[in-house]
Amino acid sequence: MPIVTIENSNASIDQILKEFKRQCERSGLYSEMKKRRHFIKPSEQRRAAKLAARKKLLKKLRKEQQRMRRMDWR
Repeated sequence: MPIVTIENSNASIDQILKEFKRQCERSGLYSEMKKRRHFIKPSEQRRAAKLAARKKLLKKLRKEQQRMRRMDWR
């Protein structure tokens, strides 16, 4: 859990809260809470991982093809 140290004694509670929220977001606390909100079966996790890997590969191939097309123009 992120800890906010108060360096400025004149800081308002809003500023301190804003800094705490920013640190929570940077540390990945919100995304972890979102993941753990509902139980996901292991088979569904594997399926989602395969799908994400496939999407990533297709995106990489598309970018490579675009790069090759741009090189042909020159």
